[in-house]
Amino acid sequence: MAAIALRPVEDADLDTLFEQQRDPEAVRMAAFTHKDPDDRDAFDAHMAKVRFSDGITHRAVTRDGVLVGSIAAFVMEGDTEITYWIGRSVWGQGIAGQALALLLDAVEVRPLHARAASDNAGSLRVLQRAGFTVVGTDTGYANARGAEIEETILRLD
Repeated sequence: MAAIALRPVEDADLDTLFEQQRDPEAVRMAAFTHKDPDDRDAFDAHMAKVRFSDGITHRAVTRDGVLVGSIAAFVMEGDTEITYWIGRSVWGQGIAGQALALLLDAVEVRPLHARAASDNAGSLRVLQRAGFTVVGTDTGYANARGAEIEETILRLD
């Protein structure tokens, strides 16, 4: 079985993470993305903010030492939320679930919140397997789809 680990995001990771977050299919599934996934300056500015801000736990996800994505916990409007992005080439291999379990061990704050496009069955399945429960839905503008869509709100106590 592959070894999944979390480590701090390094400068050398940024090119790979940028490319992962530009993948058209991944962007469509994530739905609630930056306005222009191809804007490297905006990506770099965002990464500088999240990598070095107090109150944000941002980690690279590796499989057998190879970078395959990122995961984070951050505070938004008083709630601690989690987010993750796993490279499409390794979807369906259990990596998101294992990375989430590692993050949940590292972040002791509860409750934790998460959101996913309601049609993103894979992400919803990962979150629910980790113990998150659906607490509601909301509608918001999804840049990646150019439309208002429903998102599912989840919580882990």
